[in-house]
Amino acid sequence: MSGGAPIRVVLAEDNDIFRESLELLFGLRDDVVVVASVSDGSDAVAACRGENPDVLLMDYRLPGLDGLRLSSAMRRSCPGVALVCLSASVEPQQAAALLAAGAIELLTKDQPLDEIVAGIHRAAGRVAA
Repeated sequence: MSGGAPIRVVLAEDNDIFRESLELLFGLRDDVVVVASVSDGSDAVAACRGENPDVLLMDYRLPGLDGLRLSSAMRRSCPGVALVCLSASVEPQQAAALLAAGAIELLTKDQPLDEIVAGIHRAAGRVAA
């Protein structure tokens, strides 16, 4: 980034080890900051209301609200938050439904961190450093 404020991210991931790893890796960067981290889709809406992030980085398969229902809930509750789905795998019909529900980026967990961060930047309308 060109000296701007870091992109504020709420992270919604039910795999504790993966979520904590992402928090650690994002913590080593100056262009992305995790402002809240939750393990349940239902908690993600409240976290976004409270933190007003730029991006919600969410797993597709979450307890409470899955990625599709969470995307719909976010469009109603926090329409200014860009939605990025980060999942192990998403079927083509699920991907189409996520995009229709408002997701901007669909990423896979096996992508390199730089590609995940680039997706967050695209969703937030910024160019990656």
